[in-house]
Formats: sequence, C-alpha cells, structure tokens
Amino acid sequence: MTPVIGNPAAGGLARGNLAIQSNPLKTRGDLLAALDQLTEPLQPLYSRGSARLEIGITGASYPATTAGMEGFSRVLWGMIPLLAGGGESRLWATVLEGIRHGTDPAHEEYWGNVRDYDQRLVEMAAFGFALAAVPEHIWSPLAPQEQEHLYNWLNQINSHPCYDCNWLFFNVLVNVGFRTVGRPYDAVQLERNLTRMDAFYLGEGWYSDGVNGHCDYYGPFAIHYYSLLYAKLMEREDPERSRLFKERARLFAAEFIGWFAPDGAALPYGRSLAYRFAQSAFWSALAYAEVEGFPAGVVKGIILRNLRWWFRQPIFDAAGVLTIGYTYPNLVMAENYNAPGSPYWALKTFLPLALGAEHPFWSEPELPLPELPALSVQLPPHLVLVHEPASGHVAAFNSGHLSTNEHTHTSAKYEKFVYSTGFGFSVPRSEWGLSQGAYDSMLALSERGDNLYRVRRRNLQSEITDNVLRSVWKPWTDVEVHTWVIAGLPWHIRIHRLETGRTLDAAEGGFALGQEAKPAQQFGGIGTAAATAWGTSGIKGLTGYSKAELIWPNANTNLLRPRTVLPTLTVSLEPGVHWLASAVYGDPSVDGSANSTGEVSSILDQSPEAMLRVKFSKERISITTIGGSEIIVPLQ
Repeated sequence: MTPVIGNPAAGGLARGNLAIQSNPLKTRGDLLAALDQLTEPLQPLYSRGSARLEIGITGASYPATTAGMEGFSRVLWGMIPLLAGGGESRLWATVLEGIRHGTDPAHEEYWGNVRDYDQRLVEMAAFGFALAAVPEHIWSPLAPQEQEHLYNWLNQINSHPCYDCNWLFFNVLVNVGFRTVGRPYDAVQLERNLTRMDAFYLGEGWYSDGVNGHCDYYGPFAIHYYSLLYAKLMEREDPERSRLFKERARLFAAEFIGWFAPDGAALPYGRSLAYRFAQSAFWSALAYAEVEGFPAGVVKGIILRNLRWWFRQPIFDAAGVLTIGYTYPNLVMAENYNAPGSPYWALKTFLPLALGAEHPFWSEPELPLPELPALSVQLPPHLVLVHEPASGHVAAFNSGHLSTNEHTHTSAKYEKFVYSTGFGFSVPRSEWGLSQGAYDSMLALSERGDNLYRVRRRNLQSEITDNVLRSVWKPWTDVEVHTWVIAGLPWHIRIHRLETGRTLDAAEGGFALGQEAKPAQQFGGIGTAAATAWGTSGIKGLTGYSKAELIWPNANTNLLRPRTVLPTLTVSLEPGVHWLASAVYGDPSVDGSANSTGEVSSILDQSPEAMLRVKFSKERISITTIGGSEIIVPLQ
C-alpha cells in the first residue's frame, strides 16, 4: 500500500505534540508518521495563494515576504524524499499551487527578482533537488508556461553570486536540476563551484565553511550533504567526482560519529543550531548515497536516536509547529537569519525516505554506537573529544581559531574552552555583569569596576598536543593571555598566563547547570559545586584566584535549560603578569539532585591535578600529556 502523508486517519498531532513525542521511531512507517506529524500542522499556515508559509511574526535580516518563501521551500526537504521513495502527500497539491503562483511575475505572491547574495538563492536549492530527484512530481504536472516561469525564476541564480562557502552548492543543485529536465544550464559555473569545494577541503574528511571558515555543522548538514546528493544524482554522469565525494564522506563519518552521545544527543557547537535534528542529516545522506563504511544499522541508529532525543524536547508550540531555539523556544541564541520557517531545514534528516520500502536499509536492525576512543584529537576543527562511558557525556575541548565570523554570539558558539552534550553552552543577554554575560567555560575579563566583560574571540596562536590545548589571545591591545586546557572528564584543568597593562576583574566559569529547585551546593576553600536533577557542576581554584561563588545567569541564556547556576572563580588583578589555574568538574548524571551536600563537598576534596598529571611548583608547571609527552610551562 502506498503511504499517504497528511492522511487524517493516520493520527493527528495532539495538543502539546504528544503524538510525535510518543512515536517510537523504529521503522520506515514510524518515520513516515513523524513527517506527517511535523508537516500536518503547517497546512492552515499557507498563504492564500499557497506560495508562502506564514508561521510566525518574528523578524529576520530579510523581509517577511522572503521569510514566508523560505518556510515554503524548507518543507520540501522532507517532501522530496517522501515522493522519491514512492510515497504521496496531500500537501503536495498545495506545494504545486504555491510554485505556480510564486514563480508567476503577474501573481501577487510572486517570489520576486533576487539580488546578489539573496536569501532566496539559498531556498532555490530545494527546487533544484526536486527537479533532479522527482521531476515527475514537480516538473511534469506544470503546464508549459508554468514550467517556463519556474525555470526563469530559478535561473536567476546563474546571474547573481552566492557567498563563497556552502552557498556555492545551491547553484550546483539548481543546475543539476535543469540538466535533468533538459533545460539549458550553466555548465561552466556548475563546474567552477564544484571545483571550488576543493579549496575548502582540509583533509581527513573535513571541510571548512569557506576559506578560513569554521568546521561546524555546515560541514555535515550542508557541504557533505549536498555533495552526497550530487554523488547519488550524478553518479553515472560524473563518476570520478561522485567517488571522491563519497570517499571524503566516509572519512568524515569516522570523525563525526564522535559528536554523538549514546542517548542520541549531538554536540551543541557553532551557529545555526536552531536547525536542530539537521544535526543527523549527514547520516541520512550517507545512507541515501549508499556510502560504504559503518554498517547500515549503525547509521540508522544514529539517525533514529537523534530524532527520538529531539522529539522528547519541548521544541514545538501548542499546535505542533517547530519554534526557533534549541531544546526550547529561545530567540536569545538565534541567528539574525533565523525566521519563523527557518527551523524546517531540520527536515533534511528525512532523506532516507527516498530509499523505498524494499531497500535493505530498512530491514537492518538498529545498532548502538560502536566503541569509541575515550579521547580523540580532531585537528581540523581544533577540538579534542572526550567520551565518558558511565554518563554518556561527550565534551569537545576547543583550542580556538585564528579567524572569526560576524554572526551572532560568535565567541559563545566558537571560542569557549569546552562544549558539552550534557550541559550545552550559554550565550550572553548582554556584556554587563556576570549574570547577564553567562560566561560558562570561559575566562571573562573586565576593566576594574567597569562590569563590561570581554572573552576570547580570536586567537593569535592555537595548537593541540594530545589532550593539551594551547592558545594565545588578546582581549585588549595591552592584555595578552596564554591559555592551556588539559582535557578530561569529569575533571579538566585550565591554566592562564595573563599579562596586563591595566587593572582587571577576572571570572572563570565552569559548566552551566540546569536548575529549578534550589540545588545542593558546597563551598570549600576557593571552590564551589552545585548538584541538581541535571547533574553536578563544580570549579576549584588551583592558583591565583581569591573567591568562589555561584552565579545565577539570566534566564534563557543556556541552550539546554532555561534556568541555570554557574560555579565561578573570581579575582582582581593589578597591571603585570599573573598566573591563574582552575580545575573544572562536570557530570551530567540524572541523579545529581540526589547528591547530599556532603557528597558535593567530596568532589571539591578531590585532586584533579594528580588525575590529569599536572604538577605545580614555584618555578614551573609540568604537564604530562595522555600520549606521554611532557610540556613544561615556566612560571615567569
């Protein structure tokens, strides 16, 4: 029987999204139902001419009309695989009507003439994929004049530049779509953009998002994703490049798997996290392109566990529509380009539905994550990953970057000392004070009494030796900080040599811990720890600090929990050279609230220096790395 998405008999979406929260996500049928549960609430939100999906009223960097067009386009990332795999959708009639009106210059809902670097160029990619993958559903149903309108509107991408990053693939997909339906396409630009991807390739499967760009989720859910679409769609026409894209994806999979926890959570890191379960879209593309490497059951398990994890979070409004945010609605962490329909890029993860019901992928049993190394160095993204088997905690220690971007909260999203599946990270409400700044996993510096804080944003030097990460950064021209982070779990150590020409207030934040009820807490020496239902977080001064305190950050600053508590060390510094060292504890155990004050105190009594083989003397700090190398830091 052909599955029909949007069939009311299949079970609607209960208020509060209870239907999708109870979806077991075990079978292909469950995935079909999940797509239904995600898209059915959108039906009444289409505009009168069906060319815009008008989900909300919050703004973005582009006009509301463009935002509506974006929402319309992003739903296609789920619809196209459904149709390619033999499914049907009641929503598709609305989509076709929207295409007819949106591409007709005479219609009031015409999507308009685009400009250079226009957001609408981004949204054209889904149409290119549709023309290449399901032309019988998007091209054939259109009358000749309607086809001409669609072609002319999309062909604007060949006369307007895209940003020199993952955006180049939008042009590639549109031209591949034109080629598939037999319309003129820009072969020169297509080849130039594909070749340009080699400039972004760093080796070991890693891409940066443009030259000197970051290695974040734009590698897996954008560049790799689109390259695997190309590899599948153009395998016969361009076999050598298709083979190359698959091989790079195979190499990347062996590294990227470390970003996932056993419970399905993925590492919160970088920008565009409002796309949520697009985090696992790479694995969906890996299955779609039939890339060899991990068994199909492992790939399936990563996808399904990630979806289950996400559907347990309060990411929907009462009608079942995705909100902007991470694990809860949150505009504080959003990008300037996050419009109400933006989160539906998450539907990229439904790409396996393009594999028909008889495909072997669906009969393979779901497998857990394979055994992963306790510590792994990933040089291209400047990270050291640590896996703690008992709690399933994954932490990514970060040496920082030599370049930056100008997106929202860049420092919080790319320059913290550590990122965590168990604690998430926080973004500031403002730079005024420690509570509004929410400086978890950072050293925050303020001119004495000014209460305006600066953190690491760009590095002069950045390097990794085994589990030791080193960086040099300058928050002011007359302040230079050398930072060493010794990665580990549940403890890690941070050391800073700070040379300042001005008087400073310094604050070192540990992990931000979710809290609702008053946490169990303890102060011991220059250290503090807290425990709640979401685990235990603590920080201990080893040298240089004068005070430990609990900071209560502003609400909605943390990605995982709306309210948090943040163990913090502070000190005031005169001009000169200072050494600061701390040990930071984090265990996201669900039994954290059961910890008594005495148990929390026992954490502060531990000696993480011995565990991590760090020795302090009056003359030097000696660090023995996990690989056996010795790093000597003279105390000058």
